[in-house]
Amino acid sequence: MNLPNKLTVFRVILIVPFVLLLLGGYAQWGWLCAVLGGTVKYTDYIALAIFIIASLTDLLDGKIARKYNLVTNFGKFMDPLADKLLVCSAMICLIEMERIPSWVVIIIISREFIISGFRLVASDNHVVIAASYWGKFKTTFQMIMVCLMLANISALQMVTQIIMWIALILTIVSLVDYIVKNKNVLLDGKM
Repeated sequence: MNLPNKLTVFRVILIVPFVLLLLGGYAQWGWLCAVLGGTVKYTDYIALAIFIIASLTDLLDGKIARKYNLVTNFGKFMDPLADKLLVCSAMICLIEMERIPSWVVIIIISREFIISGFRLVASDNHVVIAASYWGKFKTTFQMIMVCLMLANISALQMVTQIIMWIALILTIVSLVDYIVKNKNVLLDGKM
């Protein structure tokens, strides 16, 4: 269990307090608000801080793994899974909070299922499908989108909407890119 893998596990663990703070609000976490001297709004900001920390661990674990040649099978499996769990959990909470349309989240999560299916078929054929630049841009814009939606700043509503549309377009583009580049995985089981 090297440092990048520990950061990945830490990112998954952070999802629990993130969701509890975001959806629980003052009703569930009033004692925390009282300790911090705030109101329910502070739980949103604490959740945002947790999301940002978790997102930064994604950037950090990959850089460390590549720089020090600490790439492991556990990391190859868990790192993208941790990203999906974090972003999808956040977007599902944002639906509940009425800050993102459910159809946007359905498209984004559907893309993740399709790509995961491709990766499973490829791994059965001993082929690793690496993350593409489109996929990395998609993840970055999704994380920025989630941060803006969590912050919920009125003056940034237009920017938030633009970022949401960019994230959605990148989600579709990265899906098409994966399908085109890896269609042989499904067609004949080879790369």
